[in-house]
Amino acid sequence: MNATENKRLLRDVFDAWAAGNTRPLLAALADDVTWTVPGHNAWSGTYSGKDAVLGDLLRPLAGQFAERHTSTASRFVAEGDLVVVETQGRVTTKAGQRYDNTYCFVIRVDGGRIRAITEYMDTQLVAEVLADPVS
Repeated sequence: MNATENKRLLRDVFDAWAAGNTRPLLAALADDVTWTVPGHNAWSGTYSGKDAVLGDLLRPLAGQFAERHTSTASRFVAEGDLVVVETQGRVTTKAGQRYDNTYCFVIRVDGGRIRAITEYMDTQLVAEVLADPVS
């Protein structure tokens, strides 16, 4: 796939996510995907493999939300196998707090599959609103 096709794939993924549907994202993840969250909080680190991404990152995160998390993309920039996506997330936690974070995802796509994600966000908001993930 070329940069245009990679960008199209991620537009489809984020269009669905904006409506609260993460199934296209999960379907696009390669089995050996890595998802890196830079920073210095309990959620920071690299999650290696689809099982770890789902079990150690996404499910514990979703478990803190009172509703479906949405992430609405505002910009896509693609070059080669990389696509950069700026998004605005919106959700309320079960504790009643707003968790409306701004994200910049740097995503590597190979063969129509997401191979790597680096997720930049407001880490202070994470520390203030989210509970630590359950080990």
